[in-house]
Amino acid sequence: MKRLIFMGPPGAGKGTQAKNVCQEYGIPQISTGDILRSSIEAKTDLGLKAKSYMDAGNLVPDELVIGIIENRIKEKDCSNGFLLDGFPRTVKQAEALKVLLDGLGIELDNVINIKVDDEELIRRLLERANIEGRSDDNYETIKNRLENYNEKTFPLIDYYKKMALLKEINGIGTVNEIASSIKKALG
Repeated sequence: MKRLIFMGPPGAGKGTQAKNVCQEYGIPQISTGDILRSSIEAKTDLGLKAKSYMDAGNLVPDELVIGIIENRIKEKDCSNGFLLDGFPRTVKQAEALKVLLDGLGIELDNVINIKVDDEELIRRLLERANIEGRSDDNYETIKNRLENYNEKTFPLIDYYKKMALLKEINGIGTVNEIASSIKKALG
């Protein structure tokens, strides 16, 4: 059983590596963005509340996101574990997640942080933007996303280090090399 969180800046390869790990261990990849979209599509109470914030151009409040995550990890396919991809993003969210998991009697096994320097991240994201034709991903927006990550999400590294859950992985190399490093870190 694996209960994991994947962290790392935009462009670090979290999504690619998360898919590999989920296949390896037979656990679902839980992306809060995906959950929000499917909750909205299914017109659940939480989904409709989230939609009202999103339609107004506001961030969905943490307590609402935690409620959506709670519903998701209670589903049958999470009984053997799960991988949270892209959540938590702040220490406040991590603390709320800990309260939720403690209340459910669930302990995290590991938090994987994929490290890549900013210069490489910018190169990757610009390349991805060109391939996917994403006009919203230009140098300035990418720099802003990285600054936002460094300001709000980077403090999670210390938070999870203090809990002895953090495993740091070098995100430079081939997909297979990074996957191998993650597999070793997970034991």
